[in-house]
Amino acid sequence: MGCTSCATGANGQPRGCKNNGTCGSDGCNKLTVFDWLSNMSLPGNTEPFKGVEVRFKNGRKHFYRNSENLSLSIGDVVATEASPGHDIGIVTLTGELVRVQMKKKKQPLNSEELPKIYRKASQKDIDIWQKVRNKEESVQKQSREIAMAQGLQMKISDVEFQGDGSKVIFYYTAEERVDFRQLIKDFARAFSTRIEMKQVGFRQEAARLGGVGSCGRELCCSTWLTDFRSVNTSAARYQQLSLNPQKLAGQCGKLKCCLNYELDTYLEALEEFPRTDVKIFTEKGKAQCQKIDIFKGLMWFSYEHEGMHWHELKVERVNEIVALNKKGKKPASLEEFLEEKHIPDTALFNDVVGQDSLTRFDKPKRRRNKRKNKKRNRNRNQNRNA
Repeated sequence: MGCTSCATGANGQPRGCKNNGTCGSDGCNKLTVFDWLSNMSLPGNTEPFKGVEVRFKNGRKHFYRNSENLSLSIGDVVATEASPGHDIGIVTLTGELVRVQMKKKKQPLNSEELPKIYRKASQKDIDIWQKVRNKEESVQKQSREIAMAQGLQMKISDVEFQGDGSKVIFYYTAEERVDFRQLIKDFARAFSTRIEMKQVGFRQEAARLGGVGSCGRELCCSTWLTDFRSVNTSAARYQQLSLNPQKLAGQCGKLKCCLNYELDTYLEALEEFPRTDVKIFTEKGKAQCQKIDIFKGLMWFSYEHEGMHWHELKVERVNEIVALNKKGKKPASLEEFLEEKHIPDTALFNDVVGQDSLTRFDKPKRRRNKRKNKKRNRNRNQNRNA
C-alpha cells in the first residue's frame, strides 16, 4: 500500500483507506499492470494509441477511447461513457501497452468502436462517487434480507454502484437457475435506482472479495491472476499429492489454481518414468510398483509374495528391466539392479538440540533428602554463630 491514506496511523497501527483496492493514487490497486513501454519513445510520424484501460471496483476493467486527446496518466480519475449516464473509474494503463492488452484479451483494436472518456473527474463527480460507494455495504445487507425473505437460493456477494449513482449492479452466485423478476422489482422499490443482476462463478466471487490463502499470501485471483483455467484432480495425482479436499480446495470451494503452476514440469519429468501400473517379470517372481519419487528419480517395487519388502530402483534400471521383458527375457531378480549406498555414521543421527539430551524431559526429577538438607542448614547456622 503506497498511498498516503494507507500509511501508518496512531500508535503504529495501520490506518487503512477502506477503499478495498480502489484508492485514487493507484498505490494499492488489484490486478495492476506494469507499463514496461513507458520509457520508450514512439517512432517518428506515429500517433500514440488512443485506447485507455480504466479500472472500476475490484478487478473490473474496460477499455475506452480518448477521443478528446486528454493528457491522462496512471492514477487519474476519469468520467467514462456508460448506459445510462456516466461512470467513474481510475486509469490503470495508457499508451501502446493498451494495444497489447487488447490483443491479448481479443478485443477489437479499432479504437473508434470503444466507448469514450468524457473528461477528467471533477471534485463534484468524486464527491458523488464516494457518497454512493459508502452506501454499498448497507445496500448489500438490505438486499440479502430481501432475497432471504423471498426464499431464493442465491448469495449476493458484492454490490457496485455506478459513478453517478444512476445504476447499481448486484453480483450473486447460485448453483441453480434463479427467478429474480420479483426480486428486481423489490430492489427498485427499495433503492429507487436502476437494477442490474450479474451472476458470477465461485472463483470470480473469491477474486472480487479477496482474502489470504493457506500459503499465507493474498489470493492469486485477486492480485494478479486474470484467467481461470479448469483444474482437475489428475493434476494432484501427477504431483503425488494426497486427495484431501480440505487441503486441495481454496476459499472458493474449488480446486486451487496453483495446482496447475508446476504441472507441466511434473509431466515433463514423468516422461522418463514407466507407467505406475507396469509390472516387471523376473525369474524370482512378478513385481509391481509401490511408490515413486519424481525429484530423486527413484521407484520402489515389491514381489507379489513379499508385499512388505520394497526394493529401491533407479528409473534407468527399471527401464532396462522393462526393455528386457519386451524382448521376452527375464532377469534373475531385482536384487541384481540394487545399488549399495554407503551412509556415514554421522549422517545417521544428528543432535539438533546440541549438547543436551533428547530424553532429558523423560527423566523424573530427583527429590532431595530432607535429612541432608536439615543437617546442612544446621551446620551453616553453627558456622555463622562461631
